[in-house]
Amino acid sequence: MRKIIFLFTLFLFTTNINSQELNCLVNINYEQIGGSNRQVFTTLETALKEFINQTKWTDRVVKNEEKVDCAMNIIITSRNDNTFTATLQVQSTRPIYGSSYSSPLLNLKDDDFTFRYNEFDPLIYNRNSFDSNLISTIVFYVYTILGVDADSFSQFGGEYELKEAENAMLQAQQSGLASWQNVVGKQNRFLLIDDMLSPNLKAYREALYSYHIKGLDNFANNKDFGKQTIEDSVLSLQSIFNKTVGNYLIRVFFDAKADEIVNIYSEGPKTKNSSEVSSTLRKISPNNNSKWRDIE
Repeated sequence: MRKIIFLFTLFLFTTNINSQELNCLVNINYEQIGGSNRQVFTTLETALKEFINQTKWTDRVVKNEEKVDCAMNIIITSRNDNTFTATLQVQSTRPIYGSSYSSPLLNLKDDDFTFRYNEFDPLIYNRNSFDSNLISTIVFYVYTILGVDADSFSQFGGEYELKEAENAMLQAQQSGLASWQNVVGKQNRFLLIDDMLSPNLKAYREALYSYHIKGLDNFANNKDFGKQTIEDSVLSLQSIFNKTVGNYLIRVFFDAKADEIVNIYSEGPKTKNSSEVSSTLRKISPNNNSKWRDIE
């Protein structure tokens, strides 16, 4: 009896430390779609939740409390039999040391998401081929989420995951869909992962690491140091400004971080470069100028 209890306990322990990496909320909004057969959306939503959350995406040992919290919100805009057009909102957060706060890491909107799906189709990913734009897109963002999260804990720690996102992109290019292609000026999946892995744009990933590990994670023990490090990380993004058309990675960074940065500057002492911050932010992230006024 003791042996059985021991083996059962060992099984639970092993399952816990090797569990899947994501805790992902999936929502499919189909309010814009008419017709009577809406069960397909419920089926797809359940299937995607199981696919994302029950797949082991890496060889990393992950405890349950270390799972990455994220969300994918799919808004169906049109339907033609089993072909769907949608937008996809991808968000992720990471916990901050010494607090109950979760900091946003990604807030991406993909407006070019078209896929085919028959109810009860199995969702299976083959990393060596393109089988479905639905699968490839979801897998691409899964690995992007995991890569950015790992980068926030270890400098360039998400290299494996981002390479896997790149592989999903390369396999999907054979589909001919524009979202996977290198189109000048197009902020799509190709550009996102190409920029993230570009040696010339590594300041984005360096900023992710210093902003979180040296900045936010130090707030509980040394708020002044943490705030200064966050400021230095934000200002470092000037080094990649205008290196690419549209400054996509700068947009990605501030789409997630703008409100948080404003909140950080809303209280506490000024930092050594605080006078530069507002003007720099207006320059490199003009889309958020209405927010930057709050830190002047």
